[in-house]
Amino acid sequence: MDDNTEPKDTLGDASRRTLLIGAVATSAVVSIRPALAQAAGSVLNCKIPVPERGKGMFIDATGTLVSPDTPGAFPPAPRDFTGEEVRQALQGRNLPGATREQSRAYLNYIRKLQNGQSGFTCYASLQMPRR
Repeated sequence: MDDNTEPKDTLGDASRRTLLIGAVATSAVVSIRPALAQAAGSVLNCKIPVPERGKGMFIDATGTLVSPDTPGAFPPAPRDFTGEEVRQALQGRNLPGATREQSRAYLNYIRKLQNGQSGFTCYASLQMPRR
């Protein structure tokens, strides 16, 4: 007749497990929200070099790297652009320190970035939808 004690222990264990799961879930929510906010902030502050440093190449109107003696080609940007600057340029503004034509060429270059190139992760992050 001691069978009645086991369900009580199981019920107590289940209650403790439920409380533990609730505590873990609450902790996860509290730590994930700041991480998402930080990630959104880091996307706007990440850097995109145009072009990658050390290439010694210019950029034509289509965003292709060409030799410096190519007519109509633009020199590399004097500094890296932030994710926020690129985001604004994608919405119609010029990139800082660049003419309209340079901005178009630089944005065409940025759009062609591929995995493994400097700035690709930053640009890819800009393309992700935000909530």
